[in-house]
Amino acid sequence: MSVRQKQGALVISLDFELYWGMRDVRGIENYRETLLGERLVVPALLQLFQEHEIHATWATVGFMFCETRDELLRQAPTKKPLYVNHELSPYPHLSHVGRDEQEDPFHFAPSLIKLIASSPHQEVATHTFSHYYCLEKGQDIESFRADLEAAKKVASKYTLNMESLVFPRNQFNGDYLSACKELGIKAYRGNECSWIYRAKSREDESLVRRAVRLLDAYVNISGHNCYALERLPCEVPVNVPSSRFLRPVSISRRLLEPLRMRRILSDLTHAAKKGLVYHLWWHPHNFGDRMEENLAFLKKILDHHAMLKEVYGMESLHMGDIARRSLNANETVHNALVNG
Repeated sequence: MSVRQKQGALVISLDFELYWGMRDVRGIENYRETLLGERLVVPALLQLFQEHEIHATWATVGFMFCETRDELLRQAPTKKPLYVNHELSPYPHLSHVGRDEQEDPFHFAPSLIKLIASSPHQEVATHTFSHYYCLEKGQDIESFRADLEAAKKVASKYTLNMESLVFPRNQFNGDYLSACKELGIKAYRGNECSWIYRAKSREDESLVRRAVRLLDAYVNISGHNCYALERLPCEVPVNVPSSRFLRPVSISRRLLEPLRMRRILSDLTHAAKKGLVYHLWWHPHNFGDRMEENLAFLKKILDHHAMLKEVYGMESLHMGDIARRSLNANETVHNALVNG
């Protein structure tokens, strides 16, 4: 690597949500085996990350920190989102949740959270307390603030001060960044710039956008979606935009899997050569079905990153790392300008 060559970076973030992220999409019986598989995926991912020295952000739903249903009910904020679509709120359904993690492995995960927190280079972040939807009708900034406060509080018993946030369903709402800053959030995952990734409510989503996003996983439609760290806005919280959703292995599109791999490796190589950031994300439950195939696919990506690290000095950073780098760089520039 040339002395003057900027170092690119691979950022990985995971939306860790168990059934809370799927509750309003499909019945638990139809997703049961995949969710049980997710509990095997988490330690397998941690092992793979350790072998490749990967830094990763685990954006975790606050409900999952609770040891019991009674604790969950105690930790719930008084002010809750009043979604027009009542099915979006998990609170009316809490009576159907099991007693604890042993009885209900689909809603509680303190053992997995402790495993993540104790693993090297892993950042436990927030995915809000209740898998909160920031663009759905009926919710507001006050209920969002109460939800985020609850998420921070429930994590504090693990001595975790969560400083990064991922908006559920990528429903980024710029009006809520002030509340994030007030509550100590230093980084959030923004969306890609292309119109096909622009944040929308579920009601406003279209089949056309979904179809184009699927095509973009195999063919370069939206570009590499990489960016220079020094070009990130210097305000807090720092926007750490996503670059690519790592879709799970598909049986129906198995013949297209080499194209999907080539798309991602091309993105990574571009980032390494240009000294840019490439942000890959997915849900652990995406690997819950056909776990070995999905892990093998990911391993090829991480092996490629290891090669790029050797040749170009490409790093592995999580969202908190990126925020600190960005804020420190801007502070250095500011001080230099002030001091002449």
